[in-house]
Amino acid sequence: MTELDVRALQQRLAAFAAARDWEQYHTPKNLAAALSVEASELVEIFQWLTPEQSARVMERPETAHRVADEVADVLAYLLQFCEVLGIDALAALSEKIDRNEARFPVSEHSAPPESGDRHSSE
Repeated sequence: MTELDVRALQQRLAAFAAARDWEQYHTPKNLAAALSVEASELVEIFQWLTPEQSARVMERPETAHRVADEVADVLAYLLQFCEVLGIDALAALSEKIDRNEARFPVSEHSAPPESGDRHSSE
C-alpha cells in the first residue's frame, strides 16, 4: 500500500468539489449526514452475514470491491468534514487513543466495565 498524505487527499477532495461548485453543500451538517449514509451502506454489505462470512468478505472480488468503495466513501466524507471544521484527524485520533489508554489500562482489560463506563469510542 502506498503511503498517502492526509492533507494532500483533503486538497484533492476540495479541488474536486470546487470544480463542480459543490462547496456550498459541504456544510458540517450535510457532511455529517453524508458520512452516516455512507457508513450505513458499508453496514448493509454485512447486514445478514454470519460472523464467519463477514470475516471472509474480502475473499470474493465483487464483495471486496464494494467494501473498499464504501470505506473510501466514508473516509472521503470524514476527511471533508474535518477539513471544513479545521480538525486534524490524525492528531484527534492520537489524542483519543491516549485518553483510552489512560481510561482502560491493560491490567483492567479483562474486567467488565463499571456501570458508568461506556464504549471506548465515545
